[in-house]
Amino acid sequence: MALSRRAIVVLAAGLMLGACAGAKTVTDDRGRPLEPLTVVTASGDHQFMVEIADDEASRARGLMFRPPLEDDRGMLFQFPAAREQSFWTRNTPSSLDILYIDPQGRIVSIAKHTTPYSEEPIPSRGAANGVLELRAGRADEIGAKPGDLVKHSFFNN
Repeated sequence: MALSRRAIVVLAAGLMLGACAGAKTVTDDRGRPLEPLTVVTASGDHQFMVEIADDEASRARGLMFRPPLEDDRGMLFQFPAAREQSFWTRNTPSSLDILYIDPQGRIVSIAKHTTPYSEEPIPSRGAANGVLELRAGRADEIGAKPGDLVKHSFFNN
């Protein structure tokens, strides 16, 4: 069966549009890719756009040497297995709220208003495979508490 020239043009245009639509990536002002994440608390659903740290290099670098996060931004650290996690804020110039999250997306614990530039370990106090860093004070502003749900494709929820 031969296709007409018009049918070929329409088919090619449709394929190009589909490829372009699927390739759209949201980025920050420096071109870093961002993904949507929702924290569900008693006060409602709170939307964030997060940078993903899912390999050793990006997890080690984290938010070091970076300006303070905007209210709707964060960084989600992803680990292959749930275990006790421990973070520090070495070379991080701003205070953070650090939310430790289990594989189902439940908040295990929250370290609020961390000390900038500190090498003091901040333990999760429970098994976590996700860690969400937000601007200091955001956890209280949205009413986040242990047991609240974090929705993202990384978690089993």
